[in-house]
Amino acid sequence: MEYEIIVVGGGHAGCEACLASARMGHKTLLVTSNVNNIADMPCNPSIGGSAKGIVVREIDALGGQMGKCADAGKIQIKMLNSAKGPAVQALRAQADKITYPKIMKQVLENQENLTILEGMVEDLIVDNNIVKGIILENGEKINSQAVILTTGTYLKADIMVGNTRHREGPHGEKPSMHLSDKLKDYGLNIVRLKTGTPQRIDKNTIDYSKAKVENGDNEYRYFSFDDNEKYDLNSQVPCHLIYTTDETKKIILDNLNKSSMYGGLDDVKGVGPRYCPSIEDKIVRFGDKEKHQLFLEPESIIEESEEYGNSIYIQGFSTSMPYDVQEKMVHSLPGLENAKILKYAYAIEYDAVYPTQMNLSLESKILENLYTAGQINGTSGYEEAAGQGLIAGINASLKIEGKDPLILKRNESYIGVLIDDLVNKGIKDPYRLLTSRAEYRLLLRSDNADLRLRKYGYEVGLIAEKEYEKLNKKIEDINKLTEELKSIKLTSKEEVNKYLESINSTPIKDGITYYNILKRPEINIEDLEKFSNFDYSNEVKEQVNINIKYQGYIAKAEREAAKMNDLDNKLIPDDIDYSKIKNIASEAKQKLTEVRPKSIGQALRISGVNPADISILMIYLKKEYHYDRK
Repeated sequence: MEYEIIVVGGGHAGCEACLASARMGHKTLLVTSNVNNIADMPCNPSIGGSAKGIVVREIDALGGQMGKCADAGKIQIKMLNSAKGPAVQALRAQADKITYPKIMKQVLENQENLTILEGMVEDLIVDNNIVKGIILENGEKINSQAVILTTGTYLKADIMVGNTRHREGPHGEKPSMHLSDKLKDYGLNIVRLKTGTPQRIDKNTIDYSKAKVENGDNEYRYFSFDDNEKYDLNSQVPCHLIYTTDETKKIILDNLNKSSMYGGLDDVKGVGPRYCPSIEDKIVRFGDKEKHQLFLEPESIIEESEEYGNSIYIQGFSTSMPYDVQEKMVHSLPGLENAKILKYAYAIEYDAVYPTQMNLSLESKILENLYTAGQINGTSGYEEAAGQGLIAGINASLKIEGKDPLILKRNESYIGVLIDDLVNKGIKDPYRLLTSRAEYRLLLRSDNADLRLRKYGYEVGLIAEKEYEKLNKKIEDINKLTEELKSIKLTSKEEVNKYLESINSTPIKDGITYYNILKRPEINIEDLEKFSNFDYSNEVKEQVNINIKYQGYIAKAEREAAKMNDLDNKLIPDDIDYSKIKNIASEAKQKLTEVRPKSIGQALRISGVNPADISILMIYLKKEYHYDRK
């Protein structure tokens, strides 16, 4: 049996990887240990969030699937930070844990060029450091030109509760026992990481009168840029907000030594997520805080489901405490005094590959034709995994086609920021994408992901001609509306100035173009439509409004990005020996040798490499390689 590309693991990274390669015309095999867990959501019942929601839109802009499935499987959706600037706004949807995976699985099953096989991969076929396929648990060998590992948390997974440890995956499944050891034998650096999940509560045992209702937005929201069906805004299922109490804090501190992470187990090696800590971590690290917010999130609206139908997820209450302590913790929360726990919280420890061993294409530097994506690369979150899976699937396909890989720059996408951070900086704990990680976040907005990335999706064959024409029409309309606003003047009529005063804007004495008055922070294009009609889509008007209002800031960010891109274009020879460069700090030499940056820009972003080291490197390159610094 032989395939062009084999994807190992059917989680969010694996789904995007196998769909990308199959849609690009390559015979693809997806191997997963349980076909019923394809696109499973073992932790939170949501897609998107701060920065993450922008990643989902980027996935859609490139031709991926997550956004479309999230739109079809959502039970609530809202725009986060809508009262703030566009750089930090992002969509977040509550996704039905039954419907979302079902939709994704159907997409995979109907995809041409894609075969799904239930099995456990325990080794790779490797010849002279070149990966040529996989070996299943039963000894069967399957050949391929590339392998993409998207194993999630299943590499030597351990479930930990209190002082107990069980070798199993998130749903009690058998984990992969030997693959990470084989990867280590091949020369990859394997690290141990940890994450966790909170309790699930019977919704019928919660007193919602003690919680604040959190509804979805009262306007249509979508992750996908393509044609979307309208949904019933009033049928969105609410979430609820509560807070921990003094009693909660006391219970946790009194039993801290029983937590797996704080003494319950003495052999915990995995490092937990800094930006999604357990409730024990929050209580210990932020001892001065009186309370911590928790969200009660429905997992499904399909009540016939035994696992999810009546289940409420306590967002923010992850723990590895023993069951009896968890009972006390849950019952200390407002509205949950009589709550029934359907599923207890746990921590999970697993093996991962240290990501500096990957190229920006996500191909391994150690084993040719091996790609990794998702939590195996040290990340957390469904969205980060899906974004990596899409890029790995694209780049494995491009390599087979003899083409250059798709490398997204930091000023082009959050996916580019994510991969660049992993490869150049490595990890100390499971990586979580944040808006603060993107230095050009004003350029990387939720509203313009299609303008930034759809051309790449079209070029690699994941975006159809019709969709690309729609993008070009949008760009054309943006330019036309911008010019219209420059040519139309608002005059100092009484009705105009009365309206301006009503919105606390200064009246005008002389005529002013619509373009210039839009620069006022209190005025939006909707205000101007009271005096003129603009026959353009809301998406076009939104783009023009943002472009004009933030013109100076956008221009500054673009200039800074251009400088960094210039450094990214200054390539470093592959045969350079960093040990021969005098005066560079020892740590910088070690990191440069480990990462093997392709360019000066990439070298500058490596943790432990300082600007002084870069200056010395540039001098060395000019002397030894006649390198042009200009």
